Order: sequence, then structure tokens, then C-alpha cells
Amino acid sequence: MKYFIVAIALLFQAIPMLANHITGGEIFYTYAGLDGNGNHQYHVTLKLYRDHNSTGAQLDGAAAIAVFNTSSGAMVWNNSINMTRQTRLILGSPGPCITNAPVVDYDVGYYEFDLSLPPAPGGYTITYQRCCRIAGINNLSSSSSVGATYTAIIPGTTARPDGPINNSARFTGADTVIVCGGYPFTYSFAAIDPDPTDQLTYSFCDAFIGGGTGQGTGTNGAQPNPPAGPPYSAVPYAFPYSGFSPLGPGVSINSATGLITGMAPAQGIYVVTVCVNEIRNGVVIATQRKDLQIKAGDCDVASATLNPQYITCDGFTMDFFNLSNSPLINSYFWDFGDPASGANNTSTSSTPTHTFSVAGDYTIKLVTNRGQECSDSTTAIVKVWPGFFPAFTSTGICLRNPVLFNDATTTNYGFVDSWRWNFGDLTTLADTSRLQNSTWTYADTGSKAITLIVTNSKGCIDTLTDTVHIIDRPPITLAFRDTLICVPDAVQLQASGTGIFSWSPSISIVNANTATPTVNPVSTTTYYVQLDEQGCINTDSVRIRVVNFVTLNEMPDTTICQTDTAQLRISSDGLQYSWTPASAFVDATVQNPVAIAGTTALYTVTARIGSCSATRNIQVTAIPYPVANAGPDTIICYSHPAFLHGSHDGNSFTWSPAGSLINPNTLNPTAFPSRTTQYVLSVLANRGCPKPGRDTVFITVMPKINPYAGNDTLVVVGQPLQLNAEGGVSYQWIPPTGLNNAFIKNPIGIYPAEIDSVLYTVLVYDSIGCVDSAFVNVTVFKTNPYVFVPSGFTPNGDGLNDVLRPIAVGVKEIKYFAVYNRWGQLLFRTSINGHGWDGRIGGALQGTNVFVWMVSAVDYLDKPVFLKGTTTLIR
Repeated sequence: MKYFIVAIALLFQAIPMLANHITGGEIFYTYAGLDGNGNHQYHVTLKLYRDHNSTGAQLDGAAAIAVFNTSSGAMVWNNSINMTRQTRLILGSPGPCITNAPVVDYDVGYYEFDLSLPPAPGGYTITYQRCCRIAGINNLSSSSSVGATYTAIIPGTTARPDGPINNSARFTGADTVIVCGGYPFTYSFAAIDPDPTDQLTYSFCDAFIGGGTGQGTGTNGAQPNPPAGPPYSAVPYAFPYSGFSPLGPGVSINSATGLITGMAPAQGIYVVTVCVNEIRNGVVIATQRKDLQIKAGDCDVASATLNPQYITCDGFTMDFFNLSNSPLINSYFWDFGDPASGANNTSTSSTPTHTFSVAGDYTIKLVTNRGQECSDSTTAIVKVWPGFFPAFTSTGICLRNPVLFNDATTTNYGFVDSWRWNFGDLTTLADTSRLQNSTWTYADTGSKAITLIVTNSKGCIDTLTDTVHIIDRPPITLAFRDTLICVPDAVQLQASGTGIFSWSPSISIVNANTATPTVNPVSTTTYYVQLDEQGCINTDSVRIRVVNFVTLNEMPDTTICQTDTAQLRISSDGLQYSWTPASAFVDATVQNPVAIAGTTALYTVTARIGSCSATRNIQVTAIPYPVANAGPDTIICYSHPAFLHGSHDGNSFTWSPAGSLINPNTLNPTAFPSRTTQYVLSVLANRGCPKPGRDTVFITVMPKINPYAGNDTLVVVGQPLQLNAEGGVSYQWIPPTGLNNAFIKNPIGIYPAEIDSVLYTVLVYDSIGCVDSAFVNVTVFKTNPYVFVPSGFTPNGDGLNDVLRPIAVGVKEIKYFAVYNRWGQLLFRTSINGHGWDGRIGGALQGTNVFVWMVSAVDYLDKPVFLKGTTTLIR
């Protein structure tokens, strides 16, 4: 036991060392002149940020800081610096124009010390390291195990001979800034430089890792003493974020002012590091850094926000809406800058549509909450230049020959001023052009995706895509490749394509150098076609078969079931067919048609090849279907049987599905369907119709009754109790003890002192009289109405006694249940029986303490019940 206690003590000593609490930091310094040894003197400040509401460790009382020769990485100085002072940065009320704003509350620690260093060519790096950052940072991976390194650079003499005589840039932007996820924002990382000739430029840059997850002050410790020297590695950014895009693509930093602007990312915490370059006479002499975690809250801002510019090139009408969709905005006023549109020049709609009177550039203005609290306004440019019609054509598809691409774009305003072609040739990156009309020779065949981006001088831009199919020979399309003629008929050959056609042989052919010659051979002949497109050659052929008569053989006469269709078949070399009577067919011109009359009939077919023909007949006899009767449809209760009764005029029968039937081989089987089912009676007869006659009976199965009598409950003697059953359309309560009506779903019970409890059975009926039952037990207390509240609770997450909640007996309604701390501050309030307090204030778990509770309720006789007491939170 002694060793166990020691281990616990050590554990609690170690936890603060590894607690996740780092929020941000920076190092800056001022130049203090030379000392007596010719060394440069600096007054250095390490500034650390901590989230005041963090449950992690407090700011360290001392910080291990080291100075390294930047060129060699050698440590030249180190020490543990005590905290000089601590302040608190807190943002008060954000005002009525922002709701649900994130809490911005920092503890800021300052660690100040003096340095005396000789000039060095590469200068020095001042370093502090600490692990770890807080958990749940959105743009980092596993942020709770990622430490931080904060640095400042003292310039060397290599960059500038006067480099060591330097005051570092110092960030001055306010850190109490509210950022709402999904809303435009600004955040200043501006800095000042006391050196009058130095210029500053700003950029996003990588945050550095530092410290480890081990114990103590070693190399892998949370507080390395001394810290490790440069160079330093970047933190593990989570995709798609990076050090140069820590807040996503919608946010940028002004390189001249350090002002961050853009559309904030989604709710969360983001590490942002800004580097400021100190430039002296055109040379960067040092880079200082500030690393800070920015909270993007789930808040709303009453702002008027538009895109800087809108453009329409296909009409005069545009739809508008405010990019800030805040519930704080209750009115809109739009001015479209279009006086010629008269009364339509303004709108109070949240999503107006405006048709501009003429083409031109307009300045629109949006005012939200006009003349009210939280009013805001913004403007945007709208370019209205309809009549921009991008188009292009292409000529040529043959491999080895250039394909010509011609721009066909037209515009009603301005002029077409730029073209960007991509010819879709995946074998090279050079398949682009900025000429209006261009050519491209492809290296291989296949489908090529052509893209043209075209603009005009009014700012219109559009993208067109089309596909060109490159082949190694020009395509020939033939109407047919094989056909039949009868002597002495002629036939016209039909080909299409781009180029020059020629046919061979020259036997019995007219117009052999066209795409559509006419031929009339007296014997079977194959004609060959050649297509020449600018040197690309393709060939194909057509076979002309020649006969002296039409061959026609019909199927035997057949029998069908009455009302059925009949599939008729012939074998023939004919090219055209006609069947009579034509009204009996779906299509009377096909070789093997379907007769739809469904009756006895004689059908005649004629087959033709040009001027030759042949005729045959087919007799179809129709026999009636056997008659089946499956009986009347019926409705049954869930899990009850249905009794089927069938009849027929055939020779045999079957029921299906048979799986839920008893005696399925009889005409009167018993069905036990689990759900609504249709049973089919199929009947066969030997009168000549080979198909069965069928009839269907529908057995509707009522849904299963789910009876519910309510949960077991408690009641006080003489107090009314409202019971409530569910699941049916009518009800019966057994026994009727104490009930005002035993045949309704929601009777009221009143119980005398001699009854201890009643177990009710409620019979629940559906619309056709099916029944099921449920039970509820009523326990009768011989006390006054009361609300029980535990004297203590343990919100430790084990699922036992984690919540302080009221338990009402004989109470109709809880007006309120409230919990206060010892200073009278209201911590929790509810009017729901059984709903309670989880021991948190503002989301933070509270320690062991005593709290006061009060409850006001009304019993079933509308008499007030008021109680109060104390409870102990045990941690």
C-alpha cells in the first residue's frame, strides 16, 4: 500500500509537467548599446500565452531559454528565467451584433532578461521550447502531443555590418479579436520596429515543434533545459492546411501591413504563425515570429457581405443574396444603382432579383438593419454585358494531318480579346495556344477533349469543351454492307464521309466516282469503295447478291390459348414483307410478326425482293383458358389463420405460395401468412390450351398490436393519477380498481389508504377487434406529495449517481428545480421531472463542494409544493 500511495503522488506531480496548455508565444528584444568589452547588449522578453479557461497547467514560474550561434548551431548562453510579470487579456462583451461569440481570455506571462553578446557573422537565435499545445487543434494532427518552439533572431555582420545593432520587430496587433466561422474577418499581426531605416514585410510561415512528451527537463522532456538548437522542424499540419495556408485558401495576409483578412474557416482552433522580415537597405537582416492559436467560433455576425464583383454575360437579370446569413439581420435594403429601372431600383427582399435597364457597369449597395441597431452596409460592382456567345469549329480528324481550330465567338458588347486553347493531347504539355485560330497535329489516335477559354473586353469569360476523334484513316459510313436484288432490278449504293470517293469494279455501275453509285449486276458481285481525305486512305466493300426468285417457307399451322398473342415465323430471303389482315399485327411488315387478335384466324404473308414476290398462308386456332376461382379476399388478425376456398373447371390445380399453407393439395387449405399475402390458384385443362388459368385471393394481415400501458409509477393516497395506454383504437383496464372509466385509453385513478398497489392489465383492440395486452403496476404511498432530491452525487462519468435530479411523487408538475452555489449564483434550472445538473459550470467540471437546491411543484390537486435543501458534489 505504501508504494501505491507514493506512485499516486508521483503521478500527480508529473501531470502538470505534461498538461496541454500552450496557446502561443513570441520573443522580442531591444538594443541597449555596447558594454565595456565591446559586446552588444540586449533586453530580451519571452511572451507566452495561455487560455485562461484551460484545465491544463498554469504558466511556468520559470522558463529555460538558450542562445545559439545561428551558423554553427553551438549554444553560447542558457539560463532559467523567472516570470517577471503576468497579465490577463480578456475581451468583454462583443456587443449586440455578434451572438454566441467565442471566449477570448488569455493569461500572458512575461520573462525578461539581459544578454551581452559579441558580434557574430551569422548572428544568434534565441530559443524557448515547451510541450504541449492544447488538444483538438483543427489544422494540426494529434495536437495534444505537439510542442512549440519560439525564437527571435539577432542579425549577424554578414547580412549587414551594423546588423547586431538592432531592435527586433515587435508585434502590436490586438489579440482580443472575435473570429466567427464562415464569416469575413480581419486580424492584425502588425508589428513595429524602433529602427527608423528598417522596413517590415509579413507572411504566413511554419509553426515549429519543440519539447517532448517525456518527463523532466531532458532532450525529450516537456520542459527541455536547455532547449535544442536550430534548425527546427514544422508542426504536423492536417490536410488541407499548411504553414503558408493555416486558415485555408479563403484567408490571406497583407505583406505590407500584416493584416489577415478573408472568410474564416469552420468552427475550431487553428495555429497561425506569422513571420515578419526586417529589411535594412534592401537586405533581410532578421526574421521574427509570432505563434498564436486563433479560435473560430460558432457565432453569428450581423454583417452585410457581398462578393467584390458580379458579372452577367447572358442576360440583364441577376439574383443577389447576403453572404452573411445571420439571424441577427431582420431587414434588408438593396440599391441596384440603376435609376432607369424606376421603382424597381430598390428592394427590401433578402434574396432580390433585379433586371438591369441597359448594359453597363453598376455599383449596388446593400444595407442590413437599416436605421436599426447592428446596421451595416457594403457595395459591389455588377457588370451587365449580355450577348457573349462562345463557340468554335474544328476541321480535320486524320492522324498526321493538322487539325484546324477556328474561334467562332461573338459578342454584342466590346470585343473578344483572349483565347486559351488546350487541345487535349496527353502525350505532351505543349498542346496549348493563345491564338484566335490555331492548328494542332496529334501524335496518336483517340478521343481528344478540346477546351477553349475565351474572354471579351467587358470581363465576360466562358469555357467550352468538345471532343475531336482522331483516326488514322477517314471513316466511311455505309448504309448496308450486304444486300439482295432480283434480276433485272438495280440498287443504289450509299456511302458517306469526308473526301473523294471511287468504286470498283466498273461492271454494271453508274457514277462510280460518287458516294452513291447505282449498280445492276446479273450475278453476285462485291463492290469496293475507296475514300481519300488529304492523303489519308480508307477502303470498305458492299456485297450485292443476285437471285431469280423469292424463297418463302412458312411454319406449320398452330394452336394458342384464347386472348393470347401468336408468334408467326417464316424462313425467306425476301427484303420486304406484308401480312394480312394488317390490323391483327403489332407490325405487319416484319418477317416474324406477333399476331395480337387472340382468336382463330387465317394469316397471309407476301415476301418481295424488288419486283419478285411469293405468298403463303398460316392457320391459327384459339382454345379458351381453364377457369379458376380462388375465393373472396379476407382480413385476419396477426398470427391468426385464414381458410381458403377454391374451385375450377380443369383437370389439376396448385396453390402458391405453398410454404405458409396447410394441405396445399386441397381446394380448401388453411393459410398462416406472417404478412399480407396474395395466394394464386393455378388450373390446367386438357382441352388444348397448354397454359394455366389463374385467380388470386388477397389475405390482409392486420399489423401486430404493440400494447403499452405506461411505466410502473408511484402515487400518493387521495391524489389523482393519469394513466395512459397506447397501441390500439379501444381499451379495457382490468381490474377497474380506483378508475373513473375502465374502457378508455387514459382513465384517472384515485386510491384510498387501504390499497398498497394495483397491477393493471390493459386489453388493447385494433379496428377489427384483434386484441393484445400490457401491464402496469401502481404503487400507493401513504404520504403527502413530495419531491425527493439526493443529499450528494458523484459526477465522475461511471454512470452511477452522475447527475443531481429531482424525483417527484404525487406531483403533477415541477415549476422549477434550481441549484445555486454558496454565493447565490444560479447554476442550473429545469422544469422537467428527472432532468438534472451534471456538476459543470460553463462546461467546466466543479470540485468537491456543497450546493443549495430549491424546488417548486404542484400536486394533482393543484396545491403548491415547495422544498429546499443542500447537496454535496463529491469528486
